[in-house]
Amino acid sequence: MDIISQVTSAMQTVLTTVADSAAVASGFLKRKRKLTGGRMVQTLVFGWLANPESTYDELAQTAGSVGISITRQGIEQRLTKPATEMLKTTLDAAAEQVLACCPQAIPLLSRFNGVYIQDSSWITLPDELADVWAGCGTNTDKGGKASLKIQLRFEMLTGAFEHLSVTDGKTHDGKAQKEFDTLAAGSLRLADLGYFSLNELKQLTDDKVFWLSRLKANCQLFDTDDTLVCLLKWLKAHNSCQLDCPILLGKQAKLPVRLLAQRVSQQVANKRKRQIKKQAKSKGKTPSFSRLALADWDIYITNIPMEQLTVDEAFVLARVRWQIELMFKLFKSSGQIDESRSSKPIRILCEVYAKLIAMIIQHWILLVGGWRYPEYSFQKAAKVVAKYALAIAAGYASSVVRLIATFEDVKRALANGCQISARKSKPSTFQLLQKVAQPLQQ
Repeated sequence: MDIISQVTSAMQTVLTTVADSAAVASGFLKRKRKLTGGRMVQTLVFGWLANPESTYDELAQTAGSVGISITRQGIEQRLTKPATEMLKTTLDAAAEQVLACCPQAIPLLSRFNGVYIQDSSWITLPDELADVWAGCGTNTDKGGKASLKIQLRFEMLTGAFEHLSVTDGKTHDGKAQKEFDTLAAGSLRLADLGYFSLNELKQLTDDKVFWLSRLKANCQLFDTDDTLVCLLKWLKAHNSCQLDCPILLGKQAKLPVRLLAQRVSQQVANKRKRQIKKQAKSKGKTPSFSRLALADWDIYITNIPMEQLTVDEAFVLARVRWQIELMFKLFKSSGQIDESRSSKPIRILCEVYAKLIAMIIQHWILLVGGWRYPEYSFQKAAKVVAKYALAIAAGYASSVVRLIATFEDVKRALANGCQISARKSKPSTFQLLQKVAQPLQQ
């Protein structure tokens, strides 16, 4: 099935079939009427996709695009607890849809049977919602009495969201990842330190899954003679700006890995040290000498063999993980999933769910234009989708033929003007991938 057919089918399933059923099950819809659960969900999703700051009046205008007539008061009155349940069920259904393009031909990434990036992001909620989504109980952006966390794993070559779920804000990433599907042998996992676990890394290795990770500060290292290594002294002893050495990871696990280290520029090192000092000061502490000294280095560990990945390639590959940070940045800057015009907790929760659905739909629509990332600017592409959102809504409400025609218009628009401009001083990840990705010598 081509990608436009995939998107059309998925939208029909999520925005109509599931939403209509969820409206009845949640009590949102108690008797048959023109405003179905599907039409309400479509109104909110497409309205906030077109403009995440849409007012009730603008949402009422969007309702006209999907074929219903409703006042601003009518929309406001329907943002209730049953509406949150309907939207949450619809969100879960959207997250279960795995849509993928044909894999992009990026030589370095194509050495693996898929490149999977995973990370999480917080959304702080009003304290009144703590019984729905429990936070960490702190007054930080990553806490509060109520918050939820988005867990995302996507595949770089096809653009597929392989896993997307929401959990309580207090749920640790390590616990959340137990719900992720097992990766295929020969694939590569790139993940934030929040998922760092020696047991997990060992399991991935046993499953013949490759991984590349930053080194966690409290991990004990041993040389191949089983002698405890002081990392800072070890780096100084080698007296080199770049290192690639075998080492054993963990006091008990003794997991054989490659340790990769590369000295950063003085400008980068100084910036890191300022951040470390600022963070320590906010906690009333003083950073250790070794922590400040290690800020001079980028340090990674991996189970990818030297014959499959050179050290220079490894440091370029490590940059790929940041693409998921850009994805979350897009969700929050373009989709404004963590912002609301309202102060009413239930209305805010409705908005969070609807905007998350909108971001999933937005991603599906981006796939229509072909998965071009990392040479593709998400920010530019998101503006194209927002521009066409109401046309897509009208096409969806009208007929499959009209919707497909609208997608063809979007596809042409995405093909022009959404690429990342080449940079000389600070090359993009795509530029670096193209530069280092030469065929391996057999």
